[in-house]
Amino acid sequence: MSHDRRNALIALTAAGLIWGLTVPLAKLSLGWLDPYWLNVGRFGLAGALLACAARRSLRDAISPLVLAWGAAFYGACLLLQNLGIALTSVSHAGLIFGSVPVLVAITAAASGRAVASRAAWAGFALGFVGIALIAGSGGSDSLAGDMLVLGSAAVSALYIVGQPRVLEGRNPVAVTAVQMLAGAVITLPLALAAGTTPSFPAGPPLAAFAALTVIGSLLPFALYAYGQARVAPEVAGAFINLEPLVGVALGASLFGDPFGSIQALGSITVCAGIMLSAEWVPWSYCAAVWRRSLPSSPG
Repeated sequence: MSHDRRNALIALTAAGLIWGLTVPLAKLSLGWLDPYWLNVGRFGLAGALLACAARRSLRDAISPLVLAWGAAFYGACLLLQNLGIALTSVSHAGLIFGSVPVLVAITAAASGRAVASRAAWAGFALGFVGIALIAGSGGSDSLAGDMLVLGSAAVSALYIVGQPRVLEGRNPVAVTAVQMLAGAVITLPLALAAGTTPSFPAGPPLAAFAALTVIGSLLPFALYAYGQARVAPEVAGAFINLEPLVGVALGASLFGDPFGSIQALGSITVCAGIMLSAEWVPWSYCAAVWRRSLPSSPG
């Protein structure tokens, strides 16, 4: 495995784990802001901070394609996610988003941009089985909320497949900043039309919003942009499965969502699927160690 690919996989892993915090943090933030203002505030602030960090590359990152793709993902996709989270549980929202890797693989294959290997398809299927194990053991949730989150997952899959072409020759951090700001701007008229005016809060909702903006937005989206520019779309999509694992764990510990042996088995299955789909299983290394452990033949 090349050094560049290894760094990309590490970045994607970190992004997936950190993204697991976003659904619980968004759920808490919705105690202060409605879904529209949450999108405007989160990506308006995060985009501005990233723009300051990548100010030297901003001019090259601005184009109609970058702006349109940002409006579609950070505007439509994550607004749908916010609306869904407001109507369903933390665990269920995270689990439904676990369908993204399969949707990415199907979209990439249908568009002819990538053809996953048999091992990768096996990994996608294994990850999907793990998600199904966890989801099938949960309670009932709002169907409307579930459908909104599923719609968000579908848009996210399109974004993951198309984003590498947008990133070509551009600074990933600068592109992320421009796209976040585009998403905030496109959502602002909807927030104003909703007629709600946010008041300044105190306590958990404010802390959750700050964490969602800084930890849940600045770092993972930049890391993911770095990683997805260096691997195939379906490989990058596999790491989205880390999000529901963290979401389920936090949902069980902080929100009282159920977690037992079936959820644990599903979590292990998801991790195995990610490693298989990313072809991150060090078979050659293990084989080399095994060969070295064999006694030398006489003579």
